Amino acid sequence: MTELDKYIQFVGQPIVDDLKLLAERLKGKAIQNINSTRFGGGVAEILHRVVPILQEIGVDARWDVIEGNDRFFNVTKKFHNALHGRSEKIGAKDFEIFNEVGRENIKNMDIYGDIVFVHDPQPIQLIKRKKKNKWIWRCHIDVSHPNKKVWDFLEKFVYSYDSSVFSAPGFSQKLPIRQFLISPSIDPLSDKNKVLEQRQIDNVLNKYGIDKKLPIICQISRFDYLKDPVGVIEAFKMVRRYNKCQLVLAGNKSLDDPESDKVLAEVKKAAKGMPEVHALLIPPEHNDIDINALQSAASVVVQKSIREGFGLVVTEALWKGKPVVASAVGGIALQIKHRYSGLLCNSIEGCAFGIKQLLNSPAYATRLGENAKENVRRNFLLTRHLRDYMLLFLSLYNPEGIVYL
Repeated sequence: MTELDKYIQFVGQPIVDDLKLLAERLKGKAIQNINSTRFGGGVAEILHRVVPILQEIGVDARWDVIEGNDRFFNVTKKFHNALHGRSEKIGAKDFEIFNEVGRENIKNMDIYGDIVFVHDPQPIQLIKRKKKNKWIWRCHIDVSHPNKKVWDFLEKFVYSYDSSVFSAPGFSQKLPIRQFLISPSIDPLSDKNKVLEQRQIDNVLNKYGIDKKLPIICQISRFDYLKDPVGVIEAFKMVRRYNKCQLVLAGNKSLDDPESDKVLAEVKKAAKGMPEVHALLIPPEHNDIDINALQSAASVVVQKSIREGFGLVVTEALWKGKPVVASAVGGIALQIKHRYSGLLCNSIEGCAFGIKQLLNSPAYATRLGENAKENVRRNFLLTRHLRDYMLLFLSLYNPEGIVYL
């Protein structure tokens, strides 16, 4: 049995057979993925799973990472926030730093792909190395209302690509190149999403001093201002007036995100004097199993983002059949139908109300979780993502973008 065959239990034999057929059509094409980090964040997580499976079924898929220094990643973090619409002070020096690192990567990066698949703004300038090969820019963030100065700067690079990919219909800008809609996905067989034994869950709770007898409200995310962890604490304060429970805020740090330490410090300050709030920085070597256990143990999962790309941590919670209360932003609204597969909110008060409703109505919470899991199975598993990517690659060689199987 191949690794891909293990997914038959989730999606059925015909889906897997289609993937193998598409892989045959890509024989002889080298697919070069390029991003800014191998660890931390949804992009790296997806590539860690997509690339090996493509290789296994015969697609020459590879993955390279650009070089960057602390100054560069400070700038790209500001770009990231600004593209999401957050106010940032960005001046000529920031663009100079971005260009300086870009020139080094343009000079040093080995570009060998028949198809070069560039992920997000950090490596975007590599398009200057374009020759006769095909280039795709994959934007994993919502740029529907970006800082104009930053978008105008990046836009001229985007125009040189053959195609672009966005995660949701409303995330993009008008572009003169072809645009594709491909939502991210999760891997049901990964350590972060597989079914854990109860003893494994209990071991993780004991390790972090979490009371398994007390209902757990959990938000899993990077410690990032756009995830609003302090806002989650404020919502929790409202909930605990009426419901005895505990809050777990857990996540890791992305190597290309210099703000994490500052945000974590602010979270701990906001939680001071409340022993029932657990702010956990999960070490990389334990990240996936521990995150899985914390979500699996949760009574309610929260994702109170201010801005969001797609929100894979939401997908992960939904796949575990958990009732989720999440902000109606970005790709979250694509995953959750309000009051059918979760609850959407627009404020701290709304978040608190949703949490209380689910804690007080366990049967309703269970029904939401069941609906959510089925929605993920149909739309947001890795097999669908593999199919979309291979169809995208094949479409580059058809002027009309149509692929005939």
